Amino acid sequence: MSKWLLRGVVFATAMVIVRLLQGALVNASPGNAIWFSTGLLVLYSIGVAVWGLVDGRGDARSNPDPDRRADLAMTWLVAGLAAGILSGAVSWFIGLFYKSIYTEALLNEVTTFAAFTALLTFLVAVAGVTIGRWTVDRKAPPVTRTRHGLAAEENTDTDVFAAVTANGAQEHTGQTTDTTPTTEYPDRPQPS
Repeated sequence: MSKWLLRGVVFATAMVIVRLLQGALVNASPGNAIWFSTGLLVLYSIGVAVWGLVDGRGDARSNPDPDRRADLAMTWLVAGLAAGILSGAVSWFIGLFYKSIYTEALLNEVTTFAAFTALLTFLVAVAGVTIGRWTVDRKAPPVTRTRHGLAAEENTDTDVFAAVTANGAQEHTGQTTDTTPTTEYPDRPQPS
């Protein structure tokens, strides 16, 4: 099972449970509907954040170089979309038999509600991944970067910064045969 599919199925199931609990709690005490809804979404978000945090820490440990890390943002985006569409479809199906779940038409459930679930899942998970990577990176030693090809040579004559300094190419390549005359500027201090 792919990474995004596992996350999508787990959080689709969690969102269906959230909606079932929300329906039951709102029917029991309609005056507290906003508190029930907010509390259940916070619990859902905590679950997503914890999984994102674990993902970020694991990825940072396995790949110390930030340029070589996995694209967890895309994994969580697709997982959020899967969670939204699956939970919307399942909630709609349950709503056919259990009217307390407060569902809309199938099109609304698999588009509007799915977009809300996908956005909530994606944003919270990416925040968790970022914090997880940061907690590992702040304690890690600096990454040594290896260069390949011509960049691996220490004193190459293709150094961009050497071209902008006066006689910079000669300083870096060790060549001393220069046929171009040097311009003397009387108002500038001479290097010693």
